[in-house]
Amino acid sequence: MRWVAIAVLSLLMLSAVCASLIAPHGYAEQTREYPNIAPSREFPLGTDDLGRDRFSRLVYGTRVSLLLAPTAAVLSTFIAVLVGGLGACAGVWWDRGMSSATDLMLSIPTILILLTARAMMPLNISPWSSILITCLLLGLLGWPAAARVIRADVSSLLGSAFLLQARACGQSRLRILVRQLLPNLRPVLIAQFWILVPVFILSEANLSLLGLGVSEPLPSWGNLLRELENYAAIPERPWVLAPLLALMLTILCVYAAVPQGDES
Repeated sequence: MRWVAIAVLSLLMLSAVCASLIAPHGYAEQTREYPNIAPSREFPLGTDDLGRDRFSRLVYGTRVSLLLAPTAAVLSTFIAVLVGGLGACAGVWWDRGMSSATDLMLSIPTILILLTARAMMPLNISPWSSILITCLLLGLLGWPAAARVIRADVSSLLGSAFLLQARACGQSRLRILVRQLLPNLRPVLIAQFWILVPVFILSEANLSLLGLGVSEPLPSWGNLLRELENYAAIPERPWVLAPLLALMLTILCVYAAVPQGDES
């Protein structure tokens, strides 16, 4: 199952990278004379209310969602290392301060913080600016859970025999951090990255679904899901479920692709 999931994710990433080659139409190209038509050879998933090809928008939306979430996960993991890892190494007072900040962030639902922070920013911005803002918000606000895990692992490693030996040999703190501590944290960092990716995919989808994420006409899975608000029309046009199926498939494959030894 893991290799099947990796193969599916590879195909999705390949289609996202090669979106301009796969999509038969531009994501903003409108064909006003063919609004809301059924799937055909020219429009594999039909068209939306503005006559835009749903399949092309799904392919470009996959690119946005699959590139935005890992980028935000890298940023969030880096912040978690600074807050949790350095907090455990820098002394008691710094550790207490960072632990209190982490607990405070964890006590507030992340989606409420995201909605509040995004609503305080300008809404009438360009699509690419909305991608940058969404990525920064997710990366800057999604670190607390990972920071707690990293802090616990760093605290356990600080009393290990190989670090005591490194200190006894006169190695500097920077050398111990780079050559001894970080390599032993690599499995934890990879696991936290994999955990954050699906969380950020869903968070971006929620923000875009509410009109606070990626701006039109640039598609993402979130703003493509807005068509499902008219749930009465779904039995007549079941192909509008394609973004939801792509989202569910990606989330399942990401969790299935995580090595069993890294899930903890």
